Amino acid sequence: MSQFFQLHPDNPQPRLLKQAVQALQQGGVLALPTDSSYALACHLDDKDAVERLRRIRGVDAKHPLTLLCRDLSELSSYARVNNAQFRLLKLGTPGPYTFVLEASKEVPRRLSHPSRKTIGLRVPAHHALQRLLELHGAPLLATTLIEPGATEPLNDAHEIRQRLEHQLAAVIDAGACAMQPTTVLDLSPMTSGDAPVLLRQGQGSLAALGL
Repeated sequence: MSQFFQLHPDNPQPRLLKQAVQALQQGGVLALPTDSSYALACHLDDKDAVERLRRIRGVDAKHPLTLLCRDLSELSSYARVNNAQFRLLKLGTPGPYTFVLEASKEVPRRLSHPSRKTIGLRVPAHHALQRLLELHGAPLLATTLIEPGATEPLNDAHEIRQRLEHQLAAVIDAGACAMQPTTVLDLSPMTSGDAPVLLRQGQGSLAALGL
């Protein structure tokens, strides 16, 4: 049965955050609130946890996963970023955007896109999640919490626990969570001077990025 952590949205309790981090470090998959919708997340370097996350989500190895990063500096260490891309990233972080970029050598090869060697990255604007990432000290691998066969993400912590309590190590409740996923932008064409490509219109506004 999964643990259930009720965190204050603005002042998350350090004791509960430490317990959540411990669950991640022990190979657990967690349900986390973000500034867009709930996500499934696990330790980046734990192969078994990544496979479990994919099974819960009902996707195969070809489905792209996202790195949740603390800040733009951390994001830049896991992706190759030129000046034009960096200026756009500054406008969208933190926020409800996922950016697809060329993966750096810091990203395990099995996690990047098999044919294009790209990776999705985001810096969430969610206080409790930011504190968890700080305490964890490294990015988390994540995907939107959508059940197999469903089209909408789950966004209620109690319902998530009821549905997935035997598959998750923990569920974090930090108040109300949006249902709309991130806007996904592929910035890899900018490497050769082309325009970014919109892969999914979500909560993040293109106008806020000057697009």
